[in-house]
Amino acid sequence: MRPRPRCPGVSVTVALSRAQARRIALAAQGFCDRPHAVPTLRTLSRTLRRTGVLQIDSVNVLQRAHYMPLFSRMGPYDTGLLTRASERAPRRMVEYWAHAAAFMPVDLWPHMQHRMRRYRERGHQWAGMRHSPELLDAVLAQVRERGASTARDLDDGLPRAKTHWGWNWSNTKRALEHLFATGELAVAGRNSAFERVYDLPERVLPAQVLARPVPADADAHIELVRRAAISHGIASEPCLRDYYRMHHSHSRPAVAALVEAGELLPASVEGWSRPAYLHRDARIPRRIQARALLSPFDPVVWERERCERLFDFVYRIEIYVPEHRRTHGYYVLPFLLGDRLVARVDLKAGRRRGELVVRSAHAEVDAPAETAQALAAELALLAGWLGLDRVRVERRGGLANALRRAVVAQ
Repeated sequence: MRPRPRCPGVSVTVALSRAQARRIALAAQGFCDRPHAVPTLRTLSRTLRRTGVLQIDSVNVLQRAHYMPLFSRMGPYDTGLLTRASERAPRRMVEYWAHAAAFMPVDLWPHMQHRMRRYRERGHQWAGMRHSPELLDAVLAQVRERGASTARDLDDGLPRAKTHWGWNWSNTKRALEHLFATGELAVAGRNSAFERVYDLPERVLPAQVLARPVPADADAHIELVRRAAISHGIASEPCLRDYYRMHHSHSRPAVAALVEAGELLPASVEGWSRPAYLHRDARIPRRIQARALLSPFDPVVWERERCERLFDFVYRIEIYVPEHRRTHGYYVLPFLLGDRLVARVDLKAGRRRGELVVRSAHAEVDAPAETAQALAAELALLAGWLGLDRVRVERRGGLANALRRAVVAQ
């Protein structure tokens, strides 16, 4: 079922229940797509079209963040597909500051030029090299001459000291990050230490992408909101704004333009205090039959207020919370069953012992009776994908005992 298209300029509000909004959002994210028996690059490309971006994060207690949304939607897949898509010509996706650090389709590069220009004019908050043109020129010349390089390649490991939650970067690293933010360098890949490998854009991106004209800023803003709306299906303006980390002065006119063009339909959603917008091509399925563990950086849950409004699921990432103050655990994944988030589990890949460790398991108050069995099956699938031999459930959380019995019974 799809919403009826409206004539441009005609504003008719579509009324949706919360359950309909949930199903629209999940369908837009790819949870209605027919699974491929063996996922291929075509499967990956389809999934990337749904999510729009894959957020990157360095935490590796389970699996790095950008791999997990693909697993949640595609099932077990060869992670080499992501390497092929992002590091080998012709690249299908490239890293940039899209939604934080993220992979995005290569064809978004021209639409990020306004953001790159802003970093040239104002500097990047982490790089802080806007007033060191001589160093920037020297580092750019080094990469041009040497080819793809890490900061360590260029400065041979000048002193860096970890402080608090971050690093004291070398000036070379700061220069590289500035040049990456401004688009003068691109990321060719990541090495085994998860360090960015930088190179010239013409040696990273397909020539036809670089040859495309740079859109006017307003047109780029409209394209980003359009893609956010396609990936969300149904969303408020702040949700659309957050997807590509836009400023409201850019997102609000873009939303208005898309409403005027008939691409976004004004909507009201049960329980939402803010106006919503439904993409005209959004599917409104009658049922969602999903079973998936969602990374803390999955687009379905990364905007916590939206997650609460859609699923009545209060979710906070507790990585940076001291252990004694955590409610659910360190790396907690919501469990999607059907069209609801019914449980959450704190997971760790115990690679030395070959086990997927469930450090805690909590069910939501209205979780269905089959939650433990369905979660056990999904954990077994995840363990196999990660190359782990078994699942071990520790005792913390109200779902732990039932989940342990379900794991043993498999």
